Amino acid sequence: MLRDLARDFADEEIMPYAAQWEKEGEFPQAAIRKAHDLGLLNCTIPEKYGGAGMSFLDEVIVNEEFGRGDPGFSTITGVTMLACHPVLYGGTEEQKNEYLRRVCDGKYASYCVTEPAAGSDVQGIRTSAVLDGDEYIINGSKMWIGGARYADWFFVLARTGTENGYKSLSGFIVDADSPGVEIGKKEDKMGQRCSDTRGITFTDVRVPKENLVGLKENNGWMDAMVAFDRSRPMLASHAVGNARGAMEEAWKYANERETFGKPIFEHQSISFMLADMSTKIEAARLLTYQAAAAIDNGEEVTLKAAHAKRFAADIGMEVTTDAVQIFGGYGYSEEYPAARRMRGAKIYQIFGGSSQIQRMIISREIQSRLS
Repeated sequence: MLRDLARDFADEEIMPYAAQWEKEGEFPQAAIRKAHDLGLLNCTIPEKYGGAGMSFLDEVIVNEEFGRGDPGFSTITGVTMLACHPVLYGGTEEQKNEYLRRVCDGKYASYCVTEPAAGSDVQGIRTSAVLDGDEYIINGSKMWIGGARYADWFFVLARTGTENGYKSLSGFIVDADSPGVEIGKKEDKMGQRCSDTRGITFTDVRVPKENLVGLKENNGWMDAMVAFDRSRPMLASHAVGNARGAMEEAWKYANERETFGKPIFEHQSISFMLADMSTKIEAARLLTYQAAAAIDNGEEVTLKAAHAKRFAADIGMEVTTDAVQIFGGYGYSEEYPAARRMRGAKIYQIFGGSSQIQRMIISREIQSRLS
């Protein structure tokens, strides 16, 4: 029933408008509000903080349908949960009651980790937080922050000590309207243009020490890594959904377009492409479900989340590229959705930990288990 509700929402509230959102770079606030009112957002926030209290498996099922609707929409609705995960994992009860409830009331949040010189290498973060009485003073810059303009609050990873590496990183909750927070220009991106992405500069931003996540300094690395582990199955589900949408559209077109006196689906070269697309999607979905179920079961999930994210992101690019090929010249135009889906697929191989970073994680995890 949950899947059907999300699928109907994608059919009625996302697909008819996705091309317009992409063309105009429009942030889909009305559609996000409808998804919120239907209970399709913030799935895994517990009921005691105002959330739906669903499982991670529920979350990926919903988010696959969002991705099938439009990858940009699924990304922008997923950004808020990414910011919530460190608070859910490491925050105090007071922090959860305040900031998770804001999200459940319809506010947005953003995850501020990436910097100009620290993307995949999170340990390279330079943003600083210095304790001054009862407040921390934050200085630094973040980039590629999804939903920055619309966020009510940010999860910010900053350095609270002089030691390099991960040991001196701490997480903070920063209200978006704090003095000294400057939101940059909207990035002009290849795809997912409805997903608002900007840089943020923090200049002498004063944050109450009560907003140090968990009230513990130097625990931010763990909070951030847990957020990545819990968000990667969701990102994988977006990639799976987008690939599935591309395959469905290509399948329909292959039965309508005729060459040499018959639909191109009846040419083995095309039908085999579609068959391979379907197999890849099924495999990626199973890896995604496995990772989500592992989180629900309280298992260590780093390896499974990396498998799901890496494979789903890569097959998402492969499947959408093949969809463009099946559409032929129309696939290269904006008249059909194939081009939009292909452009939207690429970012899944980059953000949330690139496919190369996932391979690094996978190899290290396997090495540690075999040694």
